[in-house]
Amino acid sequence: MVEMLKQEEMETVRELIKDIDTAMLTTVTEEGLVSRPMKTQEVEFDGDLWFFTKKETDKYEEILHEQDVNVAYAGKSYVSIRGSAEIVSDLEKKKELWSKAYEKIMQTSYDSPDVVLIKIQAEAAEYWDTGNFTKKIAFMYKRMTGQSAKSTDINETVELKK
Repeated sequence: MVEMLKQEEMETVRELIKDIDTAMLTTVTEEGLVSRPMKTQEVEFDGDLWFFTKKETDKYEEILHEQDVNVAYAGKSYVSIRGSAEIVSDLEKKKELWSKAYEKIMQTSYDSPDVVLIKIQAEAAEYWDTGNFTKKIAFMYKRMTGQSAKSTDINETVELKK
């Protein structure tokens, strides 16, 4: 039952982030938190998020020192995913996730030793769905309670870590 619930929650998060092209990755630095835009991978969310970067970037160094990160998505809905990051240099995984867009963005190819992947294992996700689903919840809430739902009432946090 718990595993089925986790799968259902994973599918909800997958559906909310699937068409959002850019995410904001937040890492920890000595000075505090830093966020930067990252291109979302075109793979189905299964609890892991993947991003390309180069070894010569600040985020690479930051993740080596502190693995706690957050990834935020904004589009038809808003999703904040908390997780643990690791650097992955696996050539086959890089080849699998690589696209021509990265060649232009990164000015190199996937087999460059400077190109690495950031793998984020999601631990929890908080989301605010602003689509029809939210409107249905607000309508049902009003019918059941006689009160209007405030936008802050329509938000959910799910634990994703097994």
